[in-house]
Amino acid sequence: MTIHAFIFARGGSKGLEGKNIKLLNGKPLLQYSIETAKKVEKIDKIFVSTDDLKIAKVAQDNGAIVIMRPTALAQDTSAEWDAWRHAIKWVEKEHGKFTGFVSLPATSPLRNEQDVINAIDKLRDTNSDICISVSPANRSPYFNMVTISSDNQANLVISPKEDVSRRQDAPVVFDITTVVYVSTVNFVLSKNKIFDGKVCCVEIPKDRAVDIDDIYDFLLAEAILTNLDLRC
Repeated sequence: MTIHAFIFARGGSKGLEGKNIKLLNGKPLLQYSIETAKKVEKIDKIFVSTDDLKIAKVAQDNGAIVIMRPTALAQDTSAEWDAWRHAIKWVEKEHGKFTGFVSLPATSPLRNEQDVINAIDKLRDTNSDICISVSPANRSPYFNMVTISSDNQANLVISPKEDVSRRQDAPVVFDITTVVYVSTVNFVLSKNKIFDGKVCCVEIPKDRAVDIDDIYDFLLAEAILTNLDLRC
């Protein structure tokens, strides 16, 4: 299986301006994903899909191959799946056919190479269509998440079969993280979303599952990295 890694990093970001190349502990955010991909021996090539020339420059400086993404696929409302398809078709045209697809979003800089390897292996071992990464959730739809009805009544998102008086007694639930996605080219090109196929997952500890969307996430990632540096 020929496996390529992809990092999708568009220029526009309303939550945190310029976040994909914002310096985190002295390095552009994008660089963390590229460096992790380089450590995974099973990954053949690394591509960065972007609409932004500054991001493209950082990608090239760090040894990644740049895919210039059409503006229509780099909007707030653009579907990530469409960007995945565009990147795959571009690579097949320019670099030839391949079978394994790995997405390493730039917004998850705290992952390590073993997280990626685990996801690649899990996809193979379970014969799944796609492997996602998850992390234990702080809140539960069975216990402390509600919907508000039209008459302003609060109801649990999911009513448990038995009364749950403590979060610990509720069914264990997980948040989907942006640490890693592993799939096949065929699945991405033939389906329209993650849960159109057989989905497996790898669990990522919270200290590696930070997804940077705003300044608070960024500061949290910075604090974790600083603490790691101090321990080293």
